[in-house]
Amino acid sequence: MSTLRFIVSGRVQGVSFRAGTRDKAQELGVCGYARNLTDGRVEVLASGSDAALEELALWLHRGPPMARVDGLERLAADEESGRDFAIR
Repeated sequence: MSTLRFIVSGRVQGVSFRAGTRDKAQELGVCGYARNLTDGRVEVLASGSDAALEELALWLHRGPPMARVDGLERLAADEESGRDFAIR
């Protein structure tokens, strides 16, 4: 199991980005969280199989229908992700 931190920029707050991320993560069996950052970006911490994390990354590039993703940073993480996927 791997853990990654994603930082998503663009129009990603107020468009159900965190809820959509939670739904996709649960579908993929990924644990972690999504939270808004004060600068308008969304941070996602995700733990799961490499294949599941790749599929989540593809989803994060698009986001939900009302979102506009301008950038996606992918960082290695060693933080514990928990047992489920939460919105913070």
